Amino acid sequence: MLQRRIDDQPTISREMIREARQILYRHLKRVGLKHTAQRDTILETFLETREHLSTNELHRLVQKKDAKIGFTTVYRTLKLLAECGLASEVAFHDGIARFEHQYNRRSHHHMVCTRCGSSVEFFSPEVDSLEQEIGKTYHYETTRHTFQIYGLCEDCRRKKGSHSLV
Repeated sequence: MLQRRIDDQPTISREMIREARQILYRHLKRVGLKHTAQRDTILETFLETREHLSTNELHRLVQKKDAKIGFTTVYRTLKLLAECGLASEVAFHDGIARFEHQYNRRSHHHMVCTRCGSSVEFFSPEVDSLEQEIGKTYHYETTRHTFQIYGLCEDCRRKKGSHSLV
């Protein structure tokens, strides 16, 4: 798993999980699917972590709670969470799709080390303003953006022979 993220709240409350479930349930109803105990377990496990999770990593965490939940169920549920705005996919340098929860979070950005893969989340009102400005210029109502900066972290730069980017 990648480095822990910076988050507005250290933990997610039971009330917040209930609210997130309602968002998922409304989405499931719109797309003609039922809510299930397995989906609830996956959602709760996902929201309780502060990691950028791959489907495999989330599956391993979910298996600790319910060994009967399969990889495909986790994969499909992650896609549903992304569709209803509870999750977003984040691409880092390793080519593995990772997800982070978006429930009740403010917009943030990532700095990623191209050598060790560590990441740092940061907040930038300037980038958020730029999104709105560009949207207005091109007559878009912007809903979200991704912004990642790649480089070498301090630890990797300190290591011998780390003068070139990977």
